[in-house]
Amino acid sequence: MTMPDVRELVPHSGRMVLLDRVLSADDDNLCAEVRIHAGSMLAGEEGVGAWVGIEYMAQAIAAHAGWLALQRGEAVKVGFLLGSRKYASSVPLFATGSVLLVHVQRVLQGENGLGAFDCRIDVAGGASAVATATVTVFQPDNVNQFLKDGNAV
Repeated sequence: MTMPDVRELVPHSGRMVLLDRVLSADDDNLCAEVRIHAGSMLAGEEGVGAWVGIEYMAQAIAAHAGWLALQRGEAVKVGFLLGSRKYASSVPLFATGSVLLVHVQRVLQGENGLGAFDCRIDVAGGASAVATATVTVFQPDNVNQFLKDGNAV
């Protein structure tokens, strides 16, 4: 199955799209690729700080929501990163030249738009995860109404 361009799946634009491509997706999982290069958003001299991993995870979750929306013939919607539990990284930065694989697995999805994903980041060709977290997200039915008055329905 050919995956859509990541820019079709996330409600981000321009340089704010940090994922390079989606490698695979199904109803509960998505794997995306991020290539770290000197021009990468938020890159320093040696790479990108590992703290950016939480945003890679959040964008992979957004891509998953976008992929599901396209499968249903619906428009991609904006969602919100609510927080994470135990974001941990075994490296201080993602080194320039590395290729990251961002895996997200939906473990909880309520009808109210709340969801939770187990996430991990691997370095392509590496033996184990370099970052992990459980990420909580929220996607209201009507984002404009929610932003206006906090009403999620």
